[in-house]
Amino acid sequence: MQSSGHRLRDVEQHQPLLSGGEEEVAASRIWFIQDSCGMVCAFMTWFLVMYAEFVVNFVMLLPSKSFWYSLINGVAFNFLAVLALTSHLRTMLTDPGAVPKGNATKEYMESLQLKPGEVIYKCPKCCSIKPERAHHCSICKRCIRKMDHHCPWVNNCVGENNQRFFVLFTMYIASISLHALCLCGFHFFTCVKVQWNECSDFSPPVAVMLLIFLCLEALLFLTFTAVMFGTQIHSICNDETEIERLKNEKPTWERRVRWEGMKSVFGGPPSLLWFNPFAGLRLQVLMVRARKNGAEFSV
Repeated sequence: MQSSGHRLRDVEQHQPLLSGGEEEVAASRIWFIQDSCGMVCAFMTWFLVMYAEFVVNFVMLLPSKSFWYSLINGVAFNFLAVLALTSHLRTMLTDPGAVPKGNATKEYMESLQLKPGEVIYKCPKCCSIKPERAHHCSICKRCIRKMDHHCPWVNNCVGENNQRFFVLFTMYIASISLHALCLCGFHFFTCVKVQWNECSDFSPPVAVMLLIFLCLEALLFLTFTAVMFGTQIHSICNDETEIERLKNEKPTWERRVRWEGMKSVFGGPPSLLWFNPFAGLRLQVLMVRARKNGAEFSV
């Protein structure tokens, strides 16, 4: 006798819970969670990155007497910062894999033409048919496919459709944090040898305070995002979400481990596109839909 998970997968194969048109709409619409805590955390993320940009560019690099040192480090840091913020936006504004709300109606259940013994699950909170590996998020108020966790720093769930961008976000934030720490250390070392007035356009007390705060911020962000990046890679390579690991759920699905798991999340064989948060962005479709119907928000 088949397990309920296998029976549910059979139902999804015969009657998908999302039609092709609905999947296209979900991929192209603007998704935004109206959660006050998440919006504050997302704003703080951008504010802290912009603060790091300010200190790196105006306190350390522009006053430097070495043109090539300022140019190389400025281009590298700002390029990584743009990739980090883009990854943050893609994570926050991408539908993580929400199941259609309220689709568990009597008419829809009858249209599935279930055979005797076939089992599907209904979420009592959002009244939707719950696919395998989906979990309900109390903040998004939706069932999310392959939900890993809800992250307030991106004001969204990390799920089937946006996990790739979340991994890139943690990787690029860790990169600019490490870069900022190296720049701060070098700046302190060089400024100790000479007068602080020659190292920065700011007064020595102000420059020192700005650098100390940047060091603390970078150290905190580096630790947090490096751990999250490692956790996400481990989950992808084992095809197991954080919720499934914490609940110790036994897999009823065919696992895609190691490179197969990475390919399924990042799409296709290894390439530079894996590291590109702009990949797959259909800006023209989003702009047309926004002008026609207005931005769509989750409820």
